Amino acid sequence: MGKITRLQLENFTCFEKLDVEFSNGVNVLIGVNGTGKTHILKVLYAACAITVGNERGKFLSNKLCSIFNPFAGGLGRLAQRPIEKGHETKIKICRDNGLSLDVLFLPRSDDYYLKEHEEKGCPKWSEELLESIYIPVKEMLAHAPGFISLNHKREISFEEVYVDVITQAYLPKLRKLPNPEYERIFRELGNAINGEVILKGEHFFLKNEQGEFEFSLLAEGVRKLALIWLLIQNGTLNPGSILFWDEPEANLNPSLLGLVVETLLELQRQGVQIFLTTHNYVLLKEFDLRKKAEDAICYISLFREKDTDPVSSHSTDEYLAINPNAIAGTFDDLYDREIKRSLAGN
Repeated sequence: MGKITRLQLENFTCFEKLDVEFSNGVNVLIGVNGTGKTHILKVLYAACAITVGNERGKFLSNKLCSIFNPFAGGLGRLAQRPIEKGHETKIKICRDNGLSLDVLFLPRSDDYYLKEHEEKGCPKWSEELLESIYIPVKEMLAHAPGFISLNHKREISFEEVYVDVITQAYLPKLRKLPNPEYERIFRELGNAINGEVILKGEHFFLKNEQGEFEFSLLAEGVRKLALIWLLIQNGTLNPGSILFWDEPEANLNPSLLGLVVETLLELQRQGVQIFLTTHNYVLLKEFDLRKKAEDAICYISLFREKDTDPVSSHSTDEYLAINPNAIAGTFDDLYDREIKRSLAGN
């Protein structure tokens, strides 16, 4: 197992140049829409995925196309637009064992498709596993029945992260959880979903005192918590694994975000590296309030100085030092407007 330590991008999607280092614990990506938060998660997840199972040793470029699903599978469509003549697109991902994975491609200026492609480091990169899971914004377990077999037989326009998360959710449970802390967070999540997840064929159910409820009848927020419960039970989130979670707050009542944050903090204490994106003030503030001295959290702000500027980044391990903080700025503005309205009423 290992950790991802650094990502460098050049002329990739919305990034002209990006060089960001990561924490071994929790990495929280924030920024307005269109600043590439999800793209970072997908690139890093792709690099992990090619070290495991049937995809071990696969070229990163192939996995990127499966995950980003560009038109006609064209890798060159992942280049930053507009394309400047002679510009190369580069990706470099580093891990804590000293290995790095490098991809270079030069898109044609007329149709953005791959012209030439070079990939270095793949055989050695895959020598040590980077077990990981990517949880997309859209919950997928309610749609799991028949999805994997359909994907195998037909060309369907779904990003491969959906296939991967369903496949990992189907894994059988561990005989025993790793340690008492895992048992504790497992119980707390079970209390939150008021039951346990069971599998009948390809259908997921929540079983409790009232009966067995298929996932299609459950609130999506409950399904997301149930997925984390399931991934702990089946060992996907064992110590040393990496979790990528795109907007954990989506469709969750704010009262449950404290449980989500406490679960994530405990997982990183157990050796799970975490990457997540958020637009939610409550989630962000819960990390600030619940963080202990030994917890490792890195806040990564992605931003443009002007709408036409390339995306820049700023990293900090202190909540108050996040700059810019589009989430807190919005809530500060709401508070100021409410005060002004109250004062005007007096």
